[in-house]
Amino acid sequence: MNTNVRRVIIHVVCCLLFLAMPYVFAPGPHHSWNSMVNMFTIRELITYALLLVFFYLNYLVLIPRLYFSHKYVQFFAIALACYLVVTVLPNLFISGALHFDFLQNHRPPPPDFHHGPDFGNQGPNQNGQGGPHPAFTGFDLFHNLFTFLVVLFISLTLKINSRLKQAEKEKVSAELSYLKAQINPHFLFNTLNSIYSLAIENSDYTATAIVKLSGMMRYILSEAGNDFVSLEKEVAYITDYIELQKVRFDNTFQLNYEMQGHTGGKKIAPLILLPFVENAFKHGVNPEEESIIFISIDIKDAGLTLIVKNKKVHINSNDTAGGGLGIENTRTRLQYLYAAKHKLEIEDTATDYVVTLTIQLT
Repeated sequence: MNTNVRRVIIHVVCCLLFLAMPYVFAPGPHHSWNSMVNMFTIRELITYALLLVFFYLNYLVLIPRLYFSHKYVQFFAIALACYLVVTVLPNLFISGALHFDFLQNHRPPPPDFHHGPDFGNQGPNQNGQGGPHPAFTGFDLFHNLFTFLVVLFISLTLKINSRLKQAEKEKVSAELSYLKAQINPHFLFNTLNSIYSLAIENSDYTATAIVKLSGMMRYILSEAGNDFVSLEKEVAYITDYIELQKVRFDNTFQLNYEMQGHTGGKKIAPLILLPFVENAFKHGVNPEEESIIFISIDIKDAGLTLIVKNKKVHINSNDTAGGGLGIENTRTRLQYLYAAKHKLEIEDTATDYVVTLTIQLT
């Protein structure tokens, strides 16, 4: 169900439940027509309807325009005026209705009406004639004030919470953009180093490596700026990266790369898997040592599991500069984008480095 439709349904249901409260707590017998139409219940219904109007006026207008603008005097002055309207208007309406009924029918208010707390009485008015005189008690003032403050507090809490969520969302969006800006140059720097190594060796694979890099950079420019991309394209991107590394190191390492499952129709955050693969080649390949890398991508239903394992080898300190940047940024991105929908386990021993990442895909 659409989020906006769900929100509207929740508001409608809450409003109906709120308006039902005067009937639920009405004095006298419940579940009868008399308890629904007695004057006390009608007055409370009008009061609650006005409280609903104040809630949305406060939530949509007063809080955004006055409270958040630090115009507290105006905000509380208008709130006080609204409280007076909510308190006085229902009594004026009922008083007018009772007098009209008395003048038309020359009869006192119904017995049900007296179940309210000193709300009305019979007796002579100032002109010595009989008629209803609705009384307004301290209990009414306290009850209305308490209910009004509850509505005011709830509207303030909901609006402030909504604003905090929006601010957090904007903050996350800005931080993700910053993290992506860090990841892309980091990858480009490492890949250019790879091609530079091929050029120094006058390798016949230099042209092939440039073509693969061109395709990968095209992917970064056209797709990596999106929140989510096709899983098929992301896996193809990783495959090209692995092929580029095989060309660079001229197959001087042992590689086991496997991909299982179907990528069709699934999406994933761009460049969320690459840093772990990149890290394996950066810290796990040395042509002068036994270098072993294992990479597995297993896709099942709505889940993906990535396992990357590399044997640790001696690496020149200059080659590892900034090596932890991609991993740390990816940890942060995972927390933002997949919160409770991912599990990252890293096993760092004296001889091996193993990453196991499980993600619930969209």
